[in-house]
Amino acid sequence: MTTYNPQNVRIKRRYFSYLKEAEGYSEQTIDAVSGALARYEIYTKHREFRKFHSQTAIAFKKHLTEQRAQRSGEKLSKVTLHSTLNYLKRFFHWLAGQQGFKSVIQYSDCEYFNLSEKDTRIAKAEREKLFPTPEQVRHIIATMPSHTDIERRNRALVAFTFLTGARDGAIASMKLKHVDLGKNCVYQDAREVKTKFSKTFTSYFFPVGDDIRKIVTDWVIYLRDEKLWGNDDPLFPATRIEIGASRQFEAVGLDRKHWSTATPIRTILKDACAAAGLPYFNPHSFRNTLAHLGETICKTPEDFKAWSQNLGHEHVLTTFMSYGAVPGYRQGEIINGLANKEPDEPAVAKEIAEAVARILKGSVKA
Repeated sequence: MTTYNPQNVRIKRRYFSYLKEAEGYSEQTIDAVSGALARYEIYTKHREFRKFHSQTAIAFKKHLTEQRAQRSGEKLSKVTLHSTLNYLKRFFHWLAGQQGFKSVIQYSDCEYFNLSEKDTRIAKAEREKLFPTPEQVRHIIATMPSHTDIERRNRALVAFTFLTGARDGAIASMKLKHVDLGKNCVYQDAREVKTKFSKTFTSYFFPVGDDIRKIVTDWVIYLRDEKLWGNDDPLFPATRIEIGASRQFEAVGLDRKHWSTATPIRTILKDACAAAGLPYFNPHSFRNTLAHLGETICKTPEDFKAWSQNLGHEHVLTTFMSYGAVPGYRQGEIINGLANKEPDEPAVAKEIAEAVARILKGSVKA
């Protein structure tokens, strides 16, 4: 049985190079595209891409809707269907413009990868995001032990995520020099820190409590003063693994190097949540926590704009739209509370309207 097609392999390499160099897509996205193409090739038994036509797209789409996820055994979700078919649509649309394919693949044929309007709406529907309350984060941190170097690192890592709102990929690549305790900030330099879209910006410590800041401060001081580590050493070093007395690989302390991925950070937080008796909150969910905290603390549009920038957002609407949705339980509290609330003074209502208008205007200009 054919397991690959040499011509397809060559054209995929060209496409992946195009996505990386011309479109600037990340390796993670390219891997997802590769997975979608693999599904398609398995279905067509690695038939040449040049033999693609609209009926192939229709048949594959039907086939995909009948497939089941390996882990759950359930049919593939609408989100998975939508993303897989979208990757294939973009690929064949690109292929239709390439030399040697222009005469055999029509741009219009790529549209047959589209899901129905109903399924597309289901796939794109916004779902309530699970994120911890500030009290839950503090509980997680409070229950984490801090006796060994590894335990101290893990606790400081979770505290740092809450204190700065930094993404896990950025945290894994940060060095000691990126933290300025005197100015209460973190310099996320895209030349060395893996920030989203390679943006360089400064994040000041969020006002989440002096005790949280102290955990981070003590960790930085420990690495500098007791471990005698320098500016270019990792802020959160990897775990050193050696063969122990039992002739098994064991964690024996800190290694003076960065983690290669952010996976260990997610594992640390997953274990910490379980130990605290809470569901797993991924590192990114802490950004949602901070966004909602900002809605409570910030009193003026300028306050929230600064809060938004501190999360690395160029546009304040990104914070509102992506992170600022009101949780379902809070939505009910607000609506029920409005039933017994006196109408605001006209001047106050006008002031709120003008403030929102300034935010929108400023975001468009930005």
